[in-house]
Amino acid sequence: MTRIHCLNNISKKGTDQLPEGYELVDELAQADGVLVRSAQLHDVEFPESLLAIARAGAGVNNIPLERCADEGIVVFNTPGANANAVKELVLCAMFLGSRGIVDGAIWCRENADDENIGKSAEKAKKAFAGREIMGKKLGVIGVGAIGALVANAAIDLGMDVYGYDPYVSVDGAWRISKDVRHVTDLDDLCRECDYITIHVPAMDATKGMVGAAQIALMKEDAVLLNFSRDTLVDEDALVEALNAGKIGRYVTDFANPKIMGAKNAIVLPHLGASTDEAEENCAVMAVRQIVDFMENGNITNSVNFPAVNLGPRRPQGQRITVAHKNIPGVISGITDALADHGHNVANILSKSRGEYAYALIDIDDPVGDDAYEKMSAREGVLRVRFL
Repeated sequence: MTRIHCLNNISKKGTDQLPEGYELVDELAQADGVLVRSAQLHDVEFPESLLAIARAGAGVNNIPLERCADEGIVVFNTPGANANAVKELVLCAMFLGSRGIVDGAIWCRENADDENIGKSAEKAKKAFAGREIMGKKLGVIGVGAIGALVANAAIDLGMDVYGYDPYVSVDGAWRISKDVRHVTDLDDLCRECDYITIHVPAMDATKGMVGAAQIALMKEDAVLLNFSRDTLVDEDALVEALNAGKIGRYVTDFANPKIMGAKNAIVLPHLGASTDEAEENCAVMAVRQIVDFMENGNITNSVNFPAVNLGPRRPQGQRITVAHKNIPGVISGITDALADHGHNVANILSKSRGEYAYALIDIDDPVGDDAYEKMSAREGVLRVRFL
């Protein structure tokens, strides 16, 4: 029986995907796999039984990725599963940044007791006038799963769209409308566009990528949208620019004390993926990935190990999974150990990612305990499984 522990409420539509032979358990100490959303795991001690953690969402800053890798625990996420939900909120944010919708709604609520509010509103509404987005220039920083959807939707809304992403994949490029203009210099995008939206992952290389220099280049009525992570923007420089009227608005999904006091900032309580559909999609994707890993050893959408997929296990023989440090001689040592015990390798696939690597090996007959112990004892081997 494979035991799965949910650290947050995971959509039943996802957990219903668990096949026969799996059970949900109440204690982490019992778990072979974990499903998680936002629970913080950096200070959590993992049991030796734990093989995988699947995050029902894209961001994994709540998970100690390197420690997991060192313990042979594969961490998955679900990129793209909540992309449509975030896209829709970003479009909403563009309209909120263009028109005085929020301020107008607040005015109506504050004047709810006015018996002549209809007439008063006609006089007051000029204070909330805005502009249309059609024909305006939108800069999309990061054209991955979410950024591509935003860019394509903005094209359909009649905007001129500029995309900046030095790391865009071939698959990602295929998702983008041919009408999106490719920009190679972030400063050019900041200087040119009326609206700028950020859709890159939060990591060391992207922290503060929209900094004081980029903010200084923006138009005085520019609208900056951030539905990725607050750390991507230099908020000290941003607050200064907002309060001085050097940019128009900032619409963000990340509340913190620094931004709450800024003029012309519209702050939402992290609503990006908060739809029933997104939570269901993420849960289904997370469960399917963790089951494929448990059953077949395949890795798809891991954030600490490479993607390795040999398809379903063969009905005969045995499959071996090896999580290891990316150092010379590990795989040759494993295959030597198999040969020493008379086992023939029918198929092998090995890939590396930074300091870590992963291999799937199909052999023609079952492996004994002696070979397992010899493989597990190899320098650099983190975890060996027989399936």
